[in-house]
Amino acid sequence: MEDACSLVDAFRAGTISPTEALEGSLAAIAASSLNAVCFVDEEQARASAAAADVSLPFGGVPMGVKELDPVKGWPQTEASLVLKDHIAEYDGTMTARLKEAGAVLVGQTTASEFGGVNCTNTRLHGATSNPYDSERTPGGSSGGSAASVAGGLLPICTGGDGGGSIRIPAGFTGLLGLKATFGRIPKGPHTEIEPLTAVIGCLSRSVRDAARWYDVCNGASEYDPFSLPRVQGWEAGLGTIDVRGMRAVVSPDLGAAVVASAVRHRIEEEAAALIAAAGLTRVDVPVELPRGGLEWALAGTASLLVGLGDLYPACESELTPEIMLAANIATNHYSLETAKNIEAFRRDIIVKLARIFDEVDFIICATNPDVAFGAKGPMPTSVDGVDLVSEYGFEAAVGNNGALTIPANTTGNPAVAIPAGVVDGLPVSMQIIGRHHAEQLLLELALAVERQRPWPLVAPGAPL
Repeated sequence: MEDACSLVDAFRAGTISPTEALEGSLAAIAASSLNAVCFVDEEQARASAAAADVSLPFGGVPMGVKELDPVKGWPQTEASLVLKDHIAEYDGTMTARLKEAGAVLVGQTTASEFGGVNCTNTRLHGATSNPYDSERTPGGSSGGSAASVAGGLLPICTGGDGGGSIRIPAGFTGLLGLKATFGRIPKGPHTEIEPLTAVIGCLSRSVRDAARWYDVCNGASEYDPFSLPRVQGWEAGLGTIDVRGMRAVVSPDLGAAVVASAVRHRIEEEAAALIAAAGLTRVDVPVELPRGGLEWALAGTASLLVGLGDLYPACESELTPEIMLAANIATNHYSLETAKNIEAFRRDIIVKLARIFDEVDFIICATNPDVAFGAKGPMPTSVDGVDLVSEYGFEAAVGNNGALTIPANTTGNPAVAIPAGVVDGLPVSMQIIGRHHAEQLLLELALAVERQRPWPLVAPGAPL
């Protein structure tokens, strides 16, 4: 099984054609029981593959698009039964750039409803399975993209990350997942603004695939007032950046999460190996970030209600329980006091993280507090047999699932999830958080891991 860049090389060498690669993906999707792809546009994909210009960065590469990312003429359901008949009238900015780069868009990958849960199980499509264990979740909200890439269905797929929705699924399925600095890839052309946490990107098998993705997709757009100026040379720069002597602190739990002991052990080992291989300087700096799962969840409720529009509250019974609860809170319990608490939390965590970066260049931690949980949920409220509800309360217990990823969304910092081996046959992931605009440094560290200990490109037993 190849990564996307290798596939382009093979196209250019003439050892395989885009049409042959597409047919392989279509056959794998048809035979798959992962429930990772919810819509396939065979006719258009075949036409695109037949006309592919393989000189382009992704020329001829079959690709999946997360169902929260609009593609003109495709369903635009937000993974919700409420919007099951909606059709997109435009391409998203990132999707349009991928088309211009030669990508063959095959179909939509499943997501959690409105991207609000880190488990891909909806009333519209049911549960998506993890290729490493069909009874486990691939995470969410980009679960279908992660399952498709790790499951050998498609070489690369789009993803989005508002609270960990690229990194969490990447971590659960043994993939690379980069959440860039807020605004790096523009959203739009109908840009969601609040709550200023969500970014878009990809789920990839390799570091260079992610680097090429950002070469293609980054750069400002007038349709996204928060988008950043274009940065060149992501792929070309891999392996050329000297990170020796840069400072790293290792804090598996960020002082905010309860992390399983076996996961903590893997992260400590992987972090030590990376620090040695990259020539980093390990420093001992206190890392104690505030838990903010409730504040993060409440901050996104306004966008949720915009998505539902005039259909709410009549549609309430068609929503998944988590989204039903969020919509109810947004309608009946959101107040000025709520907004004040969200703003206070955001200010607090920005200052706390910035003060850590006054003393370090990288924070190394776990991506997920434990290995993947059940495919249908619910989200776990215990770790290593300890009942987190009784120890910390229900909100903190449920929030533990995103406590390691939400901080970088709240502050806008870049963070990358890197495969870190397995525990009981299930992937574990190491996360590295960097300063704003330091994505290329994070990819350099990911490359050091990839070279020192190459990870499987797909799950065992995935189609080749």
